[in-house]
Amino acid sequence: MLFNYRFAGNSTVTSTMHKTGLSFAPDTLRESAWFVGKLHKKLAFREAISALHDVVISDLRFKPKDKMAYKEWVAQNEALFLAEFMAGYDADAANSRIEQLKTELADVRTKKDALMAPFLKARQHYFNYLYEKNKEAWIVLDPVITIHPDELFFECFSQDESTYGKLGCNYNVFKEIDDYKCGTTNVDYSAALYEEFQKVRDYKETELKVDPSGFAVQTTQEELYKEVKIDLPDSWVRGFLQVSSAMTLPTIQFDLHPMDIYNICLLLRRFKEKRGPRSLRYVLEPGHPVKVILEPWGKEIICARSIYPGPTKQEVRTWGRRRLLILERLIPVAKKFTVHLLGTGLPSFYIADLGDMNFTLGLSGWTANDWSHAGNFDLLAPRLEVDNEIKAKVFAALQQDWLGTAQHFAQKLNVDTAQVSGALSAYTQAGRVIYDLNTNVYRLRELSREPLPFDKLRFDNPREEMAAELLKGEIKFTSAQQADGSMQLTGTVKGGGRKMYNTQLLIDSDEKIKSAGCDCSFYKENKLYKGPCEHMLALRQSFNKTRVSQGFR
Repeated sequence: MLFNYRFAGNSTVTSTMHKTGLSFAPDTLRESAWFVGKLHKKLAFREAISALHDVVISDLRFKPKDKMAYKEWVAQNEALFLAEFMAGYDADAANSRIEQLKTELADVRTKKDALMAPFLKARQHYFNYLYEKNKEAWIVLDPVITIHPDELFFECFSQDESTYGKLGCNYNVFKEIDDYKCGTTNVDYSAALYEEFQKVRDYKETELKVDPSGFAVQTTQEELYKEVKIDLPDSWVRGFLQVSSAMTLPTIQFDLHPMDIYNICLLLRRFKEKRGPRSLRYVLEPGHPVKVILEPWGKEIICARSIYPGPTKQEVRTWGRRRLLILERLIPVAKKFTVHLLGTGLPSFYIADLGDMNFTLGLSGWTANDWSHAGNFDLLAPRLEVDNEIKAKVFAALQQDWLGTAQHFAQKLNVDTAQVSGALSAYTQAGRVIYDLNTNVYRLRELSREPLPFDKLRFDNPREEMAAELLKGEIKFTSAQQADGSMQLTGTVKGGGRKMYNTQLLIDSDEKIKSAGCDCSFYKENKLYKGPCEHMLALRQSFNKTRVSQGFR
């Protein structure tokens, strides 16, 4: 997917003995958005923006060892190995010949190394130059900055698409705000900026600027503008869209003291696992300290200052734990870390409370299991079909208020809350709205300047596309309202052949799937770890259509 940007020059950092200026160059092709203010919490901001940089460059995917040189060496010496193996048959003459060949081959290799050395040295020097001087060429996308009436926040995604970072700064972080205009824009970002961020000091006046001058009408000095075209994989865009849907799911929530995170990071630094399992196991018992077990070593961390407030005892295992090292820089400035766990093998969120700032770290279930493939959480989010007129009203209200809950907009527009949730979910999946897990509100955030190609992103897996086809066939179901407000669906769905599949769904009052079952092979193999099967999706969509026709009873 191709994205076009036109930055007003380059983002810069100016540093003198008494003042530091952070100026981000915005994308001038988008609707104007800017911010100018002087930082009050300088050191905390420096550490938080540095942690965000660690998310941008993070790539923990398995990289197999390059064996090309070894294979070339084996091919070159294959004849020699064979001769050595057959040496016993030729006795002294063969051994003499082998020694002669060894001498000749050594001479050839010496000459080859001498000839290739300048090329290999120049190639390595070139790659070192690219990495040190032009690291942005190795980074996929520039961060997104959104300015809202209550806060300014940065968002980014890692190179391996398994880690999401969001830094939110409310306006108490700034002691003086000169000007701002709400909106969303991409900003020019380079690795050199990270080095400059480290020069921020508490005794220096520090100004943060999303430069408004770039949006001024300018007919001269066009060379100052930098045109950038980035071809992003669909998985990256889809991953960004999945995050907010994952945040809307029910989570197991508890707080950890900063020293608890420090102890986890310390053990991860001290030990290197050589075998599985490589999980982080949380043992949660109501009224007792949270216990964290690092496998396979079986080392326990008792979080004496962190009491689990939940109602039931449970254990949750998460993988890809080395991504937690991103939080190391935040430990000295954090008051607490709020942990949100979706379940074993499912995504987790760590929210660092930095006072007037908050840093959200979202981790997929596994490092190699990115957001677009991990659990298909946009499938589990509210998917109620809503009339286009209602959707337009909800979006217009969100444009006016910039943020709010589904209940707030339902009351404001005098519309059923389920319909508002469905509309907000649709806009979330379209990249126009984000769910803020820290404050539990929906926020307006246009991910791209132009509408995303929904037909290309609509079906992020074959099951969703198959579900759309199953809706054209035979689906029978019964629904029963539960005492707690949830809805139990039981029905049969006719598959691609003639077989009928028995499917059950339990949908809570927030339109989320609490539990499900099906007798198809996909569910038997994966349960809900890879999202619902096509029969569950078809059953739910059929129920939603019936409910719409009956006026949302």
